[in-house]
Amino acid sequence: MIKKIKEFLANKYFKFGFAAFVYILFLIWLRNFWLLPGLIIIYDLYISRKVNWTFWKPRDKKKKSVVVEWVDAIIFAVVAATLIRMFFIEAYTIPTSSMEKSLLIGDYLFVSKASYGPKMPNTPISFPFVHHTLPFCKETKSFVEWIKRPYKRLAGLENIKRNDVVVFNFPEGDTVILQYQDVSYYAMVRDYGRDYIWKNFDIITRPVDKKENYIKRCVGVPGDSLYVKHDQLYVNGQKQETVGNVQYTYFIRTNGTPINAMHFEELGISKADQNYNAAGSVYQVPLTEAAAEKIKTFNNVISITKSENTNPAVMTRSIFPHDPKFPWTEDNFGPIWIPKKGATIQLSINNLPLYKRIIGVYEHNKLEVKDGAIYINGKQESSYTFKMNYYFMMGDNRHNSADGRYWGYVPEDHVVGKAVFVWLSLDKEKGFPGNIRWGRMFRAIH
Repeated sequence: MIKKIKEFLANKYFKFGFAAFVYILFLIWLRNFWLLPGLIIIYDLYISRKVNWTFWKPRDKKKKSVVVEWVDAIIFAVVAATLIRMFFIEAYTIPTSSMEKSLLIGDYLFVSKASYGPKMPNTPISFPFVHHTLPFCKETKSFVEWIKRPYKRLAGLENIKRNDVVVFNFPEGDTVILQYQDVSYYAMVRDYGRDYIWKNFDIITRPVDKKENYIKRCVGVPGDSLYVKHDQLYVNGQKQETVGNVQYTYFIRTNGTPINAMHFEELGISKADQNYNAAGSVYQVPLTEAAAEKIKTFNNVISITKSENTNPAVMTRSIFPHDPKFPWTEDNFGPIWIPKKGATIQLSINNLPLYKRIIGVYEHNKLEVKDGAIYINGKQESSYTFKMNYYFMMGDNRHNSADGRYWGYVPEDHVVGKAVFVWLSLDKEKGFPGNIRWGRMFRAIH
């Protein structure tokens, strides 16, 4: 019986039928039936065998050399890894502290692209396994723009939900200063002026899929309203539910003696976050509420105060939407409404700053303001209907996160995938093997 099953599975017609079935399912997922002629290649591979599709190796397996075997293995590995990375799952590293203590610097995690549906590349011709720059280069692009494709997302397993940890392309990353690639070009222009930036630095542009990758928590989905009041986030009028390990910056005043370094290590506070002013005996450190309560019990701690920015005058250029009509700070922000696909809003000069980047950049319209009137694609308009869904992202490290409070909404075509679990975590402040955070390995992300 087992022998017959093996013979059946080895039958060339069964192999062809199975491969053709999987291929057709793949085309249905892609919603692209122009690739149906690929069935001819599958038929020849398994049945007719008229063409040697693997031309680099002889059909007689006995004649294969070691070099040919290596070439065969490398080609298979590159193709398989590229498909897995494009459609299913991709590795990602946490480079900054914006999500601490939920995610730590040095966490290596997997991002599921199948969760929300894989996004097809806008620039399909690129060097494999790198993002936007060639290896060992700082400036050379890893992609070419001879072929550009419009936004298309395949069917996913779920929709983005509030409090999901999401990887996305940085919305303001379409224009980049080569000398300061980790700083927003638009923030630099607001601070120093466009003429100065273009005169003194090298500027490049990037398509959506080659913008820098960011990771934050989705705190608002399409149609939600939200605001931040005294550091507390409210969504649709309700306090954000407790999720992750949100932390804020605190000022800790001692009686003149320093806090034992072992206490900071026990609380998971890195040395880089321990800012100490010896003259005033004051620490400035990011803490969760639980850690703040713990520090209050230390004998040499006189007071502990949470930081809150109440001066919008100095934040107008930094905080979205970067307009004096919206005197907000990172700690007192909003309210704003998150645009939803198909929804129509009434436009005015007063609320235009909230949506002008959506209308003009993300949804590719020509937006102009003349004599107090709004023109879209040359036509005067008093309303606008959104073409895409938008999301609002914030970091769990609320006072050290460049998030939606600084650059606004994340369009759906910028969403890369859902962070699912940490597979490795390394502490950069320690040497091997003490730098391995064993307790974080293979931990699911919530």
